[in-house]
Amino acid sequence: QVQLVESGGGLVQAGGSLKLSCAASGRTFSTLTMGWFRQAPGKEREFVARITWMNGFRRYADSVKGRFTISKDNAKNTLYLQMNSLKPEDTAVYYCSAQGDRNTWDYWGQGTQVTVSS
Repeated sequence: QVQLVESGGGLVQAGGSLKLSCAASGRTFSTLTMGWFRQAPGKEREFVARITWMNGFRRYADSVKGRFTISKDNAKNTLYLQMNSLKPEDTAVYYCSAQGDRNTWDYWGQGTQVTVSS
């Protein structure tokens, strides 16, 4: 089992920045492939970014590429999402997730709200 707790959300003006954190426990963090997802009101949850445990390869949704950066600190068991040049359409609840043994997104945090005002 993996427990995930997000933090760092809040209200920011368009063009501003926020850094989300996700503290993980319950399993060796360095072996986890982890990611960020988001869900806006009335929309389905969507992929934002992921980082693989083996080689640190990163992948981003086209909508955030060049603005968001995903990273993980294995010593601190923490995943991050640095969000720059935020837009009102980035407003959503952001979720941290980790893959299980079958490479599916099995573990989820409770989410943190990000609101970008225009």
